[in-house]
Amino acid sequence: MSIEKEDLTVVCPDALAPAATEAKAENVGITKATMNPAKCFVAAMLAGAFIGFGGMYFCTFLGDPTMPFAVQRMVGGICFCLGLTLVLCCGAELFTGNVLMICAKASGKIKWSGLFRNWVVVWLGNLAGSLLAMFIIYMSNLQGMNGGAVGEAFVSVAAGKVALDPIILFFKAIMCNVLVCLAVWIGFSGKTIVDKVIGLLFPISAFVACGFEHCVANMFFLPMGLVLNLGGVGAAGAVTFGGVAYNIALATLGNIVGGLLVGLAYWFIYHKKQQKKLEK
Repeated sequence: MSIEKEDLTVVCPDALAPAATEAKAENVGITKATMNPAKCFVAAMLAGAFIGFGGMYFCTFLGDPTMPFAVQRMVGGICFCLGLTLVLCCGAELFTGNVLMICAKASGKIKWSGLFRNWVVVWLGNLAGSLLAMFIIYMSNLQGMNGGAVGEAFVSVAAGKVALDPIILFFKAIMCNVLVCLAVWIGFSGKTIVDKVIGLLFPISAFVACGFEHCVANMFFLPMGLVLNLGGVGAAGAVTFGGVAYNIALATLGNIVGGLLVGLAYWFIYHKKQQKKLEK
């Protein structure tokens, strides 16, 4: 009597080693550079909305002004992690994380045209998704919670961001995307939902707690703060159209620099030379 053995596939839950993570980052960059623009834009809209959801959660928590500073920053940072959790686990295109496509470019696996096309489409998609999320959340009257304190928190956050000195804003944006890209890098190495969520928790909550500047998050925070401020919440003129554009533009540049620092550092350490490279 013969017994047939069941063919079992062994799943290894161990995280990828650093060199394998860098190789995965390059392959992800190739996929992103060749992605259909329409699908890329919609995926970017999802990411913009997801980050907006994190901002929504963050400001809802900040709607209690009686909390001590340290508690407010730490727990608020954890709340904001909702955004990148949805991006990494549900699948979406986030501009700040896509700066890591530089790994694929540095190895000659994609062209500048593919990289910049992705960045532009994703940035615009993130903006569209953020604005859509903002509109839906505004219409839900979330800002009216706790007697309007949540709306005041939105305006306070936005007013603080548009008032930043340009040098401080730029370096806050660099630090922000250093932490965001490290969180995404951990996401590349992880093989399970638990890996990804636990891995991003500390870098993302740290950047929020420290008040660093994320251009996509600000695509949600600043328009929401502007609309509420124009509607009479907070001091008149605390948030302006010019201030919104100023912050998002400079935060975008700083985020690019921060992402390049992470991507190029790990590419230099761990990449393997390829025989064939694309022409520049």
